[in-house]
Amino acid sequence: MASVPPQNPSPAAAGRPARLRAFALALVVLAAVVAGLWLDTRGRIGATQDELARRLRDIETETREARALGRQNQDSLREALAKLGTLETRLAESQTQQVALEALYQELARNRDEWQLAETEQVLAIAQQQLQLSGNVRAALLALQLAESRLMRIDRPQFLPVRRALTRDIDRLKSLPVLDVPGLSLTIDRLIASVDAMPLAFEERIERPGPAAKAAKPAPVAAEENFLARLGGEVWKELRQLVVVRRIDAPEPPLLLPQQAWFLRENLKLRLLNARLALLTRDEAGYREDLRVAQSWIQRYFDARARSSQAALAQLRQLSAASISFEPPSIMDSLEAVRGFKSRRERGKS
Repeated sequence: MASVPPQNPSPAAAGRPARLRAFALALVVLAAVVAGLWLDTRGRIGATQDELARRLRDIETETREARALGRQNQDSLREALAKLGTLETRLAESQTQQVALEALYQELARNRDEWQLAETEQVLAIAQQQLQLSGNVRAALLALQLAESRLMRIDRPQFLPVRRALTRDIDRLKSLPVLDVPGLSLTIDRLIASVDAMPLAFEERIERPGPAAKAAKPAPVAAEENFLARLGGEVWKELRQLVVVRRIDAPEPPLLLPQQAWFLRENLKLRLLNARLALLTRDEAGYREDLRVAQSWIQRYFDARARSSQAALAQLRQLSAASISFEPPSIMDSLEAVRGFKSRRERGKS
């Protein structure tokens, strides 16, 4: 068999394997690069996923903690709201109680003021009656001072006009002349008590001899005097005591029966009691008339020479010398001030 001589390849055919090898090499390199990039990218993605998972776990943990804390906060908030509601309720109750207490205090203060004004008006009315009926300046002055001291203890500015009126009336009463009514009344009481001890004009006063008279007596009769002489002397002495001769200066000596003497003493006491009543009521005419009648009765029916009668007449003259008449003052300024203040308060409330 004949041999076929080798044919020389063409340049294009000769270059195709080289290109294929280069292309394959490029593909291998590209595959290696892609694989490297893929591996790197996968590693990075894995690391990112791990980091993301870790962060997600941290976020979940924090979320759970936040939820727990939120629940705690909600519980605390509910407790705080409940406490706040309780405090608001108590505050409202305390405010209501405070308002009620303030209203009660105002009512009590108003009632106390009204009570003080009513009491002051009553005291002043009694003092005015004492002045008008008996002229008792001392009792009226004490009543005014009592009312002024009570208003001063309250110490309220609205009472100042009333206190000024009370001060004016107190000064007016203090400037009046003072009459010792209790002293004069006590003197009349002593006179009434001494009426029973004063002897009447017709009663016999047996005066017992004093020590000087006893010393002037003659010596006792001698022992040898006979019995008949002594008997005669005793009989004569008794006869002298049966008949008494007495000089009376009055032209007609009043002779009274025991019952009439008792009525005389009682009527004299009544006259003196009337004089004391006239003294208390400041009845000048009645007072002097009763004292004049009492003095004339003592001079006419009683023994004017007796010490008790003389003392009674001296006391009657002393009582007659006192002047009991005066113009009774008035405390209407204080009364009008209190009544005007009360009327203004009543108008203000209405």
